[in-house]
Amino acid sequence: MCGCGVFVIKTDMTSGHDPYFFGYGSLVNRATHGYRDAAPARVRGWVRVWQATAIRQIAYLSVQPAPEVEEIDGLIAAVPGGDWAALDAREHAYARHDLRDVAHDHPRAGQIMIYQVEPRHVVPTGRHPILLSYLDTVVQGFLREFGEEGVARFFATTKGWEAGLHDDRAAPRYPRAQTLSARERAIVDAGLQDIGM
Repeated sequence: MCGCGVFVIKTDMTSGHDPYFFGYGSLVNRATHGYRDAAPARVRGWVRVWQATAIRQIAYLSVQPAPEVEEIDGLIAAVPGGDWAALDAREHAYARHDLRDVAHDHPRAGQIMIYQVEPRHVVPTGRHPILLSYLDTVVQGFLREFGEEGVARFFATTKGWEAGLHDDRAAPRYPRAQTLSARERAIVDAGLQDIGM
């Protein structure tokens, strides 16, 4: 668990250390990527949002600046040698932004970046449902990093649930879908029930 007791300003881009990303969705689930130098973290001033885009007919999980939101949990991980190519390809609908207020206990993290869906892709909310296999993968990551309280915080600090849900558990459409235990599925289902879905 992340002690993360103090927010620190991370602006040093000349420290000689690898840059880091802050994952707030599927990147929190370490099983979906190979970035091993990782640690739990929190960022202030952002909120997660399920975002409709012109790219596909299902929702992307993104972030928006939100000063009224105290903080969101996530995972920071080093990008070896600053080689962003593979991660940028994975996050092709997103643009990277430098983060300022990040709380973590990692001794080497310097520059930290966050991905946000590019505004040019955003469309008015329509029928762009959330894939359950995507949500399952995200929640599994939060459960492993932050426990059940972290899962509850994930649901509470995420907006856009009105997008609705597409149940694809039987035949997952999310390309990095993970296998969940019965307990993990029950935790996802309980979180959805708590927010009225």
